[in-house]
Amino acid sequence: QVQLVESGGGLLQAGDSLRLSCAASGRTFTNYAMGWFRQAPGKEREFVAAISRGGATTYYADSVKGRFTIFRDNAKNTVYLQMNSLKPEDTAVYYCAADFGLGRLTVGSQITDYAYWGQGTQVTVSS
Repeated sequence: QVQLVESGGGLLQAGDSLRLSCAASGRTFTNYAMGWFRQAPGKEREFVAAISRGGATTYYADSVKGRFTIFRDNAKNTVYLQMNSLKPEDTAVYYCAADFGLGRLTVGSQITDYAYWGQGTQVTVSS
């Protein structure tokens, strides 16, 4: 089992920046590609960003490309999501996820690509 704990959410204004963190425990962190998803009220959970086990490969949803950056510190068993130029439409609960740890070389953007999920952290952006 992999345990994931997100932190760093908050209430911000449009244009602000925020960094989310996700601390992992339970298994060897470098075995897992990691992803960030978000879910706004009344909407389905959607993909935000993903990063490969070693950190060399990243992938972003079009809606956040150029504004958000995913990166990981494998020594700290932590993955981050740096969010810049925040918009009200970024308001959502943000979830960290780890894949199945099967050594996949690519990163997934589907909910079904991930086996473990955190509890989520709320990000609210006002206009």
